[in-house]
Amino acid sequence: MIGNLALVLGGGGAGGNAWEIGVIAGLAEAGRDVAEAADLIVGTSAGATAAAQVRSGLSPAELLDAILTPPVRVVGAREASTPTLPMSTVFERMRSIGAGATSALEVQRAMGAFGVESDAILESGAAQRRAVVAARLPITEWPQRPMIVVAVDAYTGELAPFDQHSGVDLVDAVTASCALPGLSSTVDINGTRYIDGGVRSSENADLAAGYANVVVLAPLGGRNGVVPEGQFEGLRRFPGADLDSQVEALRRQGSHVDVLTPDAASRAAMGTNQMDPATRIAAARAGFVQGKRDASRVSF
Repeated sequence: MIGNLALVLGGGGAGGNAWEIGVIAGLAEAGRDVAEAADLIVGTSAGATAAAQVRSGLSPAELLDAILTPPVRVVGAREASTPTLPMSTVFERMRSIGAGATSALEVQRAMGAFGVESDAILESGAAQRRAVVAARLPITEWPQRPMIVVAVDAYTGELAPFDQHSGVDLVDAVTASCALPGLSSTVDINGTRYIDGGVRSSENADLAAGYANVVVLAPLGGRNGVVPEGQFEGLRRFPGADLDSQVEALRRQGSHVDVLTPDAASRAAMGTNQMDPATRIAAARAGFVQGKRDASRVSF
């Protein structure tokens, strides 16, 4: 085996990111500090942000406290808005792409084409989007301990796993991993454009192959989980791209895999709009309670 423990942090919007931090803090409170124990962290989309936060050197309690302490807002200040397409239109297009595809790679290529097509509207907000991502990260340099940030090549649809040896700026890598077609512009890195790693898989747990133990935090619940109606439900996953298939493959290869998905209270806290930052505090609190309660389910 390559190492003892890989921690996989899946995508799931602002609420999903906060839930993951809450769960990690709850696990640590209960004596199961997966953040410290992880030999590798794999982060996708919101999970890429969480991965960089967890690898920042801040403790899980400090990361949770940062979510539970709303930023001070200057009276009279106005927040600049980035251009966007209607969210309902974006997710309907994503469902249409999945319904018409015959393979996972075809989905990824079509999603990349959708992302490039949407750049005509969204690219003017690219610099602001990058600044927003950078503001969420306690660090802007790659950590020394192994971490993979997952994106997808918008032109080929192929997997793009960035790490400290990829020669890619950490903020750019995380921004790319969070670049959901239709909602964020594609991210240009060395002449290639990239989109959200969740287009390939919400978790990309297969990248943890070779580790004796794998802990997966999946805000969207995997194939058989209950995704609240409103956004991510109904998106098509081909075999191998869904979490259940990836977990089964890891287990066949000899890994012990524990998967945590949001319980009823956490799903309620995350709401039907997982992209809404207003869900973060409630989702983090619910995740913390769930993490403490489910600590006995996690072994490594």
